Formats: sequence, structure tokens, C-alpha cells
Amino acid sequence: MEKITIETTIHQSLNRVWDAYNLPDHVVHWNFASDDWYCPKATNEFLVGGKFNYRMEAKDGSVGFDFVGIYDDIIIHEKMAYHMEDGRQVIVLFQKQNSDTHVRVIFDSEDENPIELQKMGWQSILDQFKKYSESLSNR
Repeated sequence: MEKITIETTIHQSLNRVWDAYNLPDHVVHWNFASDDWYCPKATNEFLVGGKFNYRMEAKDGSVGFDFVGIYDDIIIHEKMAYHMEDGRQVIVLFQKQNSDTHVRVIFDSEDENPIELQKMGWQSILDQFKKYSESLSNR
């Protein structure tokens, strides 16, 4: 298992970015890697030991899956760590940079797909998140 890091800087306040990343009403707008997918449902019990479940589906209905994680650590506006059902670990770090927010995601690779493909897929979702977050008003 290899650690993979993706990151982006979002032109939006830390508070807005944090909420957009964690609140289900926001998650459904960005949690997919390409425009032929969507996230029809998201739930989030945002506390250590709590679980989130983000449903991801192809728009044509051909395939879908539940992306599930259980929180191991939460530091408000700074960090969250969770593990997926297969035991892989994910850490998401948030850092205020003047009026922007830097987001770094570090995750354990899986064995089914090449590392570069996994990195590209997760980065695509983070890019969707950046685009959505920057579209929110009231920086």
C-alpha cells in the first residue's frame, strides 16, 4: 500500500471550504470525478467514530457504489482522518492562506488500479470540489 497525496488551493475562506467539504447538502454538488457521474445522496455523522456515506453513480445508471468512511480524528477547520471499509486510511488537511484555503488529501492506495489512475481520479474529485467551493458566494 502506497500513500498518495493530492492537493489544491481554493480561492475561498476556510470556513466556507470546511463546510462545503463536510455538509451533505454541499457534498452532493461536487463528489464525483467527471460530468457523467453524480452524487445523488450524502449522509455524514461528523464526529469521531461517526460514519459518512456518499452515494456515487454514473448518470446513465450503469454503475454506482457507496463511498463510506468512519472518522478517526477531527480537528475543526484543520484536519480530519478516516478509514474506509477496507481499512485504508485518508487524512484531509485544511490550511488558511490569506483569503484562500489549501486542501491536501493523503490516502492509501488500493490494489486494483494503477497508482497514477487512483491519483488522477481523486484529484478530479478534488478539482470538482475546488470548482464548486469557488462558486459559493460570501467569501
